[in-house]
Amino acid sequence: MSERLLQPADAAKALARHLEHSWAERIYAELVGEAERPFAVSLRPGISGSASVERVGIPAWHEWRTAWRNAGLTDLEGVRLEESRINVAGRTTVEPRRLHIDSLAAGIRALAHFAASPLEEDVDRARKIGARLRDTGAILTPGTLRTVCRLSDADVDVAVDVAAWLREHEDLSGWTSRQLPVPGMHTKWLSGHRQLIAALVDRDPAVETRPRLSVIHFTYVDPDYLATGGRRHDAWTTGDSHELAYLPRNVLIVENRDCRLWFPGLADTVVVEGGGMAAAVLLGGIDWITGARIVYWGDIDSDGFAILDNLRSEMSPRGVSVESILMDEATRVRYVHLGVDRDRKGKLLQPSTARLANLTPEEADCYAAIATSGPAATRRIEQERIDLADARRALCRLLAGQPGSDSRPRSPRLHSGTG
Repeated sequence: MSERLLQPADAAKALARHLEHSWAERIYAELVGEAERPFAVSLRPGISGSASVERVGIPAWHEWRTAWRNAGLTDLEGVRLEESRINVAGRTTVEPRRLHIDSLAAGIRALAHFAASPLEEDVDRARKIGARLRDTGAILTPGTLRTVCRLSDADVDVAVDVAAWLREHEDLSGWTSRQLPVPGMHTKWLSGHRQLIAALVDRDPAVETRPRLSVIHFTYVDPDYLATGGRRHDAWTTGDSHELAYLPRNVLIVENRDCRLWFPGLADTVVVEGGGMAAAVLLGGIDWITGARIVYWGDIDSDGFAILDNLRSEMSPRGVSVESILMDEATRVRYVHLGVDRDRKGKLLQPSTARLANLTPEEADCYAAIATSGPAATRRIEQERIDLADARRALCRLLAGQPGSDSRPRSPRLHSGTG
């Protein structure tokens, strides 16, 4: 044990650290009527006699004794100095050994007495929030209290209201999670606080509500089919009855709607609008997509490469490969003049530290160039800035270099009108 003499200010800092760590447990104990655990700060660890006092210094010892003699803790409720005998230079005296704190309230009084900084957490606010959770029948634990207290006041109100509403509604099967008619709750609030609500009510509304069916939008670009006058744009809803105008050999996934809507004609191909990081979930269960040759084209930025990496990670275990176009270093160099360094709000785009294990060497070089922590010529080249004719040529070169399967019919089947 290191030899130290803690002045009152040092003891106050140690007390504050403890209370910052344990306030939720202590408020919980208050609210449910349990006894709080007392806490003690050692004031002279390792100091037991003359030898150790001499090592820290006799002047420091006398300064320490004087400071604690004048600390004035006698009248502080729940705060107590434990003393013990110690022999220094042949003289035995009774000196402070530990500072004992009985409760959170006593600790706060001690901090105020020492003129120390108050706790970062607003304890009175936390008590009120805890009482509201308890009174509404929510599951109150130190963990749920700490989590709810991190919310804004407005979100605290919603969390309490949602917990109360769920207690009164056992059957959620008639709504999606966005349809739940909880007064004051934004339609997307629940999805962003799913784990918290599950902890507060021991139920997962996302499981109990009816699913929000995934919908993808896609565009037919086969020239022979388009010559029939059939519809160019279509949608696919999970679980519905569908029949495509034709089964594509190639599926190009893009992120930008303009790129999907106006992609030039290309035989045996359908252009699908992806869903960002959700693309793998949205598209991975659709047979006509996973059975085709899948090519991804996204923005040249950290998000675009992260989406590509995630798509491969999710598709690979299913035996489905994903290629890419226009996401290599040569493309970045060719279109760097169209790059940007700020987002739509004017905020500088930041480097990325994400390690993406599913990129090809060419993609990895491009990702490194835009995500580097050092200077970058650009941080983002949005795909809609790239000439669609160039995108078509890139896709044709890829398809010609590695021909896909010939098992699918060349002649497009007309849309039956179902789905």
